[in-house]
Amino acid sequence: MTDALKRLSDEGVAIWLDDLSRKRITSGNLAELIDQQHVVGVTTNPSIFQKAISSGDGYEQQVKDLAARKVTVDEAIRMITTADVRDAADILRPVFDSTGGQDGRVSIEVDPRLAHQTVATVAEAKQLAWLVDRPNTLIKIPATKAGLPAITEVIGLGISVNVTLIFSLERYREVMDAYLAGLEKAKAAGLDLSLIRSVASFFVSRVDSEIDKRLEKLGTQEAKALKGKAALANARLAYQAYEEVFSSDRWAALDKAGANKQRPLWASTGVKDPDYKDTLYVDELVAPGTVNTMPEATLEATAARGEITGDTVRGSYASAKADLDALAQLGISYDDVVQLLEDEGVEKFEASWNDLLKSTEAELKRLAPSEG
Repeated sequence: MTDALKRLSDEGVAIWLDDLSRKRITSGNLAELIDQQHVVGVTTNPSIFQKAISSGDGYEQQVKDLAARKVTVDEAIRMITTADVRDAADILRPVFDSTGGQDGRVSIEVDPRLAHQTVATVAEAKQLAWLVDRPNTLIKIPATKAGLPAITEVIGLGISVNVTLIFSLERYREVMDAYLAGLEKAKAAGLDLSLIRSVASFFVSRVDSEIDKRLEKLGTQEAKALKGKAALANARLAYQAYEEVFSSDRWAALDKAGANKQRPLWASTGVKDPDYKDTLYVDELVAPGTVNTMPEATLEATAARGEITGDTVRGSYASAKADLDALAQLGISYDDVVQLLEDEGVEKFEASWNDLLKSTEAELKRLAPSEG
């Protein structure tokens, strides 16, 4: 067992777990990961909750109580998920305190069915922040076109945000712009900027999955040589954009007012292709001031086999750009790929949410008390 996770942490990468369930909380497993595996945060999404709740483990009594109260299925889901997030936030509270609010964070997502509705997204984010009522929560808002003004509005209210489902460099710049605009609103409202935090979740493995599929179809030697390069190139150029934005005059004014940088978060870091090393998207995306949120399998793989050799991002911008240019020369449209991935990402989360609605509804019916 190497201590690759400690080395990763020492390089300035915050290790967050991309998973949450009631069993993980009550068994002491989450506390153990914090204590022994350098985990300093947790992310959730509709797919994670769907998996946790449909397993039923640890939820029965709460579902029984909700059924007795005849709550709607939507309300039941919110009561169940916010309870888990609240408990996880309490377990992570010492990390939050010791890092001055930077880590020790738990993310919870707005209803994905609202991804294309700005006003409803803002209302839901406010509701979630109120329901969870923990300072170390991040409200997840998707980086859709409708999500951008919602991010500005929510940050402007002093609510910390995890911006999710970012695939393109252009959209990532718009996300950073939305964050800065939100901080400017918060500053104008007299809020304490030092209390507002944000991460921008830039998705990694799905980019390779889609582009590799297209390269495979082309089948030429040039195409095969580019397999497994797009996702890292995309993420590395995102870090370059981050460095540019957070060294601008606009940022300097906010920095002076006590604001925090919006950290890039590498999401979807579990390897999808068995031909690739299972720690590829960890080893090759080491840069200071980033977060890597890992499924448990990736966390364990990194602990066992991770090769952390220092910064693997800065200094690679020219070759990253060359890789994306080479894809364009082969006729693979970057804009087409990233738009497809965003659309699919929203659809997948919505499908998971609908599955969650169905399985929760079935459990509410099963556990409803007989009348009388």
